[in-house]
Amino acid sequence: MFCFQCEQTAKCTGCTGNMGVCGKKADTAQLQDQLTGSLIGLARSTDGNEHLISDSSTAVIIEGLFATLTNVNFDNDALLSLMARVEAEKKKMVPDCFACANPCGKNNDYDLKNLWEAHEDIRSLKSLILFGIRGVAAYAYHAAVLGYHDKAVESFFYKALIAIGMDDYGMSDLLPIVMEVGEVNLRCMALLDQANTEVFGHPQPAEVSLTVEKGPFIVVTGHDLYDLKLLLEQTEGRGINIYTHGEMLPAHAYPELKRFSHLKGNYGTAWQNQQKEFAALPAPILFTTNCLMPPKAGYADRVFTTEVVGFPGMTHIGAEKDFSPIIEKALELGGFAQDRTFPGINGGEKVMTGFARNTVMSVAGTVIDAVKAGAIRHFFLVAGCDGARPGRNYYTEFVRQTPADTVVLTLACGKYRFNDLDLGTIGGLPRLMDIGQCNDAYSAIQIAVALADAFGCGVNDLPLSMVLSWYEQKAVCILLTLLHLGIKNIRLGPTLPAFVSPNVLNFLVEKFGIAPITTPEEDLKAILG
Repeated sequence: MFCFQCEQTAKCTGCTGNMGVCGKKADTAQLQDQLTGSLIGLARSTDGNEHLISDSSTAVIIEGLFATLTNVNFDNDALLSLMARVEAEKKKMVPDCFACANPCGKNNDYDLKNLWEAHEDIRSLKSLILFGIRGVAAYAYHAAVLGYHDKAVESFFYKALIAIGMDDYGMSDLLPIVMEVGEVNLRCMALLDQANTEVFGHPQPAEVSLTVEKGPFIVVTGHDLYDLKLLLEQTEGRGINIYTHGEMLPAHAYPELKRFSHLKGNYGTAWQNQQKEFAALPAPILFTTNCLMPPKAGYADRVFTTEVVGFPGMTHIGAEKDFSPIIEKALELGGFAQDRTFPGINGGEKVMTGFARNTVMSVAGTVIDAVKAGAIRHFFLVAGCDGARPGRNYYTEFVRQTPADTVVLTLACGKYRFNDLDLGTIGGLPRLMDIGQCNDAYSAIQIAVALADAFGCGVNDLPLSMVLSWYEQKAVCILLTLLHLGIKNIRLGPTLPAFVSPNVLNFLVEKFGIAPITTPEEDLKAILG
């Protein structure tokens, strides 16, 4: 196998051999590469003719890309089933090609070995495109579940896949498409923001307990708000409490979800701690979307998957969305005999969430006055993925050491490093404000743009610094969106992506000022002068 799409890839170069750091086995990695190659073949079949594109072909492309995101689907049978669907879509799209005695080969599946063995700069740019559109596909999938689509976003998947399969493309051909990934992702994040806020309401600040009450309960991890809503509806009045985990924490801020009284609180921390946190849990766990750890044998019988998630041997909740099996398991296990508190990594017993764009922009006047009066000196966006690699305590210490006249905005699961810290208030507002999931990055961008408009300057002229952590491919497309917007001087860690070649890195450094994190003390000194 060869895989280097996540931050924890072996030796910061690439996972090879029989298993990746994430637990993905070589045969699964091979199937994911084959699935990607078949998606490229399906995109090639359009031959640039958009009238050949159908809703079903787009759906399988989005689902196929999402399934190859880090820590989503390790089920070989599920991957084979996806490939069969791709082949069926191709036969519908170009039926004559399958009866042709003289095939031209233009819509053949692509062998990803050609990508992995390409010149390092070509491999780097194509990897940025591929990993970026895997992230975009995740956002498009979430929006589609709620019935929201954007034809411009969906057609770009075909363009990007075709480009990845073009072995004669050079850097000048690929670099504009890399930047276009960021542009398209901004459009896709806006679509998802519209979907979430129109279906679930605009997030409102919410204090979330880290105590699990006695009695039966279910833990929901991943990202999908609609799955959570369906589970809440099916458990209402059943004497079962629901707790979020990981990136599901911001669900407590949505009016349509918080109206369910049995949505009680949050259990545990970020995705990489699942195997430890779920080991002795007297309750079932629902796995939605990505940021998942392969379940260990000791609790595998308590894990239920849904949507594109796939792990061998797990009970899968299909499209009918009948959560009866997980409800029955919760009643059988019974939960804890008494209330138990599971503090955050810094000892806190509650956390806040829900400071999305509507909330922050509603008090923009207060914030602007505080800046003009000198009460707020600087804003930090400390956001991104969490992970297990040593060095991520940098983000805990960075936030802990931010001065009392600064504000920290955060989003995504990286916040679990510090979201239970009590940083106090400033101008009547919390100094630490959680915007939401990584899916809510659009909110952070809108907040920055609104502040820039209020001060009559560009985003790069604001007293705002971005200190980001990355792990998987949604972080890649978000970074490309920030670069598309021209945002400079981003600090990135805990390591730089293995798939970025020295020449491509030099380009990003020279054009955008991207820099690796160093130490909290040195970076704060450099930022604040």
